[in-house]
Amino acid sequence: MSGSVVAKGSVARWFRRGPWEAVAMTLIGGGIIMLVQPWSIDLYSYSFVTILAGTVGFVIVSHFPE
Repeated sequence: MSGSVVAKGSVARWFRRGPWEAVAMTLIGGGIIMLVQPWSIDLYSYSFVTILAGTVGFVIVSHFPE
């Protein structure tokens, strides 16, 4: 019984909102930097996918417990 409580606490610790929101916002910011940089067409090509992944991640993470 106590093993399941420890496992649940461990899962809850991994799925807290704060750190994952920071990761999602960093991904969005990185995508915007990729979008406006003038040097690499490859970075520009993947910028929309990066911004989209960050936005979808942020929407999902916003439902995590604090």
